[in-house]
Amino acid sequence: MKVYHTAAGVAVYDGRRWFRARDFSFDRLFRESEPLAWLRSRLEECASGDIPERLLPPLEGQEVWAAGVTYLRSREARMEESERESDIYDRVYRADRPELFFKATAHRVVGHGGEVRIRSDSRWNVPEAEFALAVNREGRVFGYTIGNDMSSRSIEGDNPLYLPQAKIYDGSCALGPCLLLSEGNLPPMTDISLRITRQDDEVFRGTTQLSMMKRTPEELVGYLFRDNSFPNGCYLLTGTGIVPDNDFTLASGDEIEITIEPIGTLRNRVA
Repeated sequence: MKVYHTAAGVAVYDGRRWFRARDFSFDRLFRESEPLAWLRSRLEECASGDIPERLLPPLEGQEVWAAGVTYLRSREARMEESERESDIYDRVYRADRPELFFKATAHRVVGHGGEVRIRSDSRWNVPEAEFALAVNREGRVFGYTIGNDMSSRSIEGDNPLYLPQAKIYDGSCALGPCLLLSEGNLPPMTDISLRITRQDDEVFRGTTQLSMMKRTPEELVGYLFRDNSFPNGCYLLTGTGIVPDNDFTLASGDEIEITIEPIGTLRNRVA
């Protein structure tokens, strides 16, 4: 079941029919022990779902967190960009404890069709295509969306302690196009693809699969909820397995497309 956050309210699609949700809020959804059952109890069928080209991100009071170095490709890229401290990325890739960091509050997140940003003080910037987990306040994964974890590689590359500045700023995160509520996990062979175009020319394309993740979603969420509470639930980005070559950097006007079926495609333009 897909939940789209539009300016006119929430539209819900179950694969056959469109619905609107009565007295819906994302905060309430994330607080429920059984989010999917709660959503179903509030659905009212409507004639059709007219989904606009620009959508709000599927959240309200949820924090967005992220996991790093969960794919071998990410480990290699981080080691390349941080030559002096490259061994720390190898150590965290091999360690039992994952790298987890705060990514965004709601006002820093844009939705499908919105504009993401690159930092004015960074010379090397990339999108990071990520599988995002929707986690209720009890720490249970109940849904999925697509995340773009915009990253200033030159800043983190100068010193890993600069990671918060490389990752957290206005327009540094995109979520969408919808929140997919599911009673089961997506298959390990699910593809994640990233495509970047510049003035209608394709300048990058890459693909990975969920099976390439070193850590399971349950493992990542388990560490995130250790001694940490989320009254309105949260989103957790699970890391990227697609990293453009070191000679690539985003430019204003670039179009970013991230696709994960069956969720859909998240499209954003660089401001």
